[in-house]
This record gives sequence, structure tokens and C-alpha cells, in this order.
Amino acid sequence: MQAAALAVRFLLELLALIALGTWGYQAGGGGVAGWALAAALPTAAATVWGVFRIPDDPKPAPVAVPGPVRLMIEAAFFGGAATALVGIGQPALAAAFGGAVLVDYALLPGRWGRLARWR
Repeated sequence: MQAAALAVRFLLELLALIALGTWGYQAGGGGVAGWALAAALPTAAATVWGVFRIPDDPKPAPVAVPGPVRLMIEAAFFGGAATALVGIGQPALAAAFGGAVLVDYALLPGRWGRLARWR
């Protein structure tokens, strides 16, 4: 069950990056500005996601942060993606995405519980 939840989490992460890039392209009005935002937003989000972690989750953290800070990063990442979906005119998809994120957290209670406790 945990392997399936982790696979779903990875898919949600990819979908979040796609949503951010799509919103960036539209917000930039297409053209050069749109493509720049389409590249910059997911790159920045992925960098923060990959760098600021708690130790050994699942590998050593480049920059260790307390668990509650990591939870806030994850909330901003997934919440930003849902907001981006609303911004591109996909509120139903945003709701489905948000629901899938909540289900994923429900399937991995040990992980978010560990994040909430780690200092």
C-alpha cells in the first residue's frame, strides 16, 4: 500500500509542476515571457521541493528544515498548483487535484505525522 501511495505522490508532484508551468505560460501571455515563466516557475518549485527537506526523507537533505516547515513547503507547493489550475480556468480539476493530495496524505499518516513532530 505504501508503495502505491508513494507512486501516487510522485504523479501528483509531476502534475503540480505541469500546472505551474501551464499557468506561467498563460500568465506570461505566451511568447518569450510565457515560455520563460513556464520554465521558471516549475524549476523554482522543484528546487525548493528538493532542497529543503527533513533529513533522510527519503535521502539526506541538502538543507535540513524542521518538519513543520517542510509541511508548509508541501502545502504551498500543492496549494500553488491547485491555485494555478483555477487560474487557467480548471476549477473542477483543481478540486480533484486537491482531493487527490488529501487522499495521498491520508494514505501516508506515518509520514506527515513524522514531519509534524520533527524539529
